[in-house]
Amino acid sequence: MKEVTASPGETEALAARLAVLLAAGDVIAVSGELGAGKTTFVRGAARELGVTEPVSSPTFTIGHRYEAPVPVAHLDLYRIAGLDPEEWGDLEPYFDGTIAFVEWPEHGGDWLPQARAVVTLEHVDESHRSVRIDSDLGL
Repeated sequence: MKEVTASPGETEALAARLAVLLAAGDVIAVSGELGAGKTTFVRGAARELGVTEPVSSPTFTIGHRYEAPVPVAHLDLYRIAGLDPEEWGDLEPYFDGTIAFVEWPEHGGDWLPQARAVVTLEHVDESHRSVRIDSDLGL
């Protein structure tokens, strides 16, 4: 599916529609250029999944794990040039029993589990984003 959103709120609402279809163990790859709305998308999904604390980009910490009925993991691999076994060992717990959202998944190479959904965000103009969701979830 592909939609154009006109605000962060619309992007979050679209993410919430995806979130209700997810379960523990699902991985969602979230791609797009800088400022395209990746973290905004994750925030909307996390809220729908029951996360009540602030959801922010884990660019400098690589990952956040949020408590919810099913824990939510949010990873940002922007600063990783390529995973090695030691780095994967540090990231692997984020996928254990969670719904995991991975920004910049291409930096994870073959180490990442297969994504249940691939979300691609692109700038249309200053206030609009094109959001494409490829999955078998019926969106």
